[in-house]
Amino acid sequence: MSERSARPSRAQRIERHVRWAREHGLRRLVEEDQLNPITRASLAYRKWQWRRAHDVRPNAVPVFVVGVQRSGTNMLTRGLESRPEIEVHNENSRRAFDGFRLRPEHVIREIVVSSGHRHVVFKPLCDSHRTPDLLDGLGTPSRGRAVWAYRSVDGRVRSAVAKFGSDNLVALREIAAGRGDGMWQAQGLSAENRELIESFDYENLSPESAAALFWYVRNSLYFELGLDRRDDVMLASYDALVAGPELVIRSLCSFLELRFDEDMIDHIERRTPPSTRPLVIDDEIRTLCDRLTARLDRAAAAHLERP
Repeated sequence: MSERSARPSRAQRIERHVRWAREHGLRRLVEEDQLNPITRASLAYRKWQWRRAHDVRPNAVPVFVVGVQRSGTNMLTRGLESRPEIEVHNENSRRAFDGFRLRPEHVIREIVVSSGHRHVVFKPLCDSHRTPDLLDGLGTPSRGRAVWAYRSVDGRVRSAVAKFGSDNLVALREIAAGRGDGMWQAQGLSAENRELIESFDYENLSPESAAALFWYVRNSLYFELGLDRRDDVMLASYDALVAGPELVIRSLCSFLELRFDEDMIDHIERRTPPSTRPLVIDDEIRTLCDRLTARLDRAAAAHLERP
């Protein structure tokens, strides 16, 4: 998904897929975008069987996987989608999304109440700032849940710049110049973070520093929106997930009241954080990100400790 525009052209999408495949391998592209037709057909059949036997309409639970792009949300939703009782709508679902933005609430409500699945998962990353409204205002019979995913700033910046180039830099420059009111990247910004964005010289800021600043202002929303004080929101660390998949996914299952299954972590390659050098990021932005990282890590660890 482009971070510069919520509606990239077909040519832009193809160009990015080709570049991603060239740099990271075709297998990685197929896995990331779940393009394997055999896997998709097999999963669709298992879900159809589950619906026939357990149709729960209108009581499906809406679940919103939110956070900042390139933070492991694909990995989380793929684990959830492996379960036959879960229906998943990623940003490429035209039924639930229009140009990567979630469709109006009445449309989302109808998708949920008409679903025969136990949970209906949406991944509205561009609408993460709307999380409280989605949880409180959807009006579905079953109470909704949200999972806020985050990743280390260096890991997220490397991934974002590799896939989206200078998109964050362009978006922040527009916001700083007062031209970003209609952009999703500007939505939900606190006055303090808007002033922070306006304080930088974007002619001299690197794409990496801009991507780190974007990481900071978007992940700040988790606390600014009061999501840390809600029992219907879970904070999930990508780095903790790849270091110990079973622990994190078991915690997620407990939060969503799901049965854990090994299939949910088969796609996750367990690994420790790489020993690469930290990126060169503007000193002020690095300090802000380090402080927010510590706060997020403490909150995520507390979620894992819950019974």
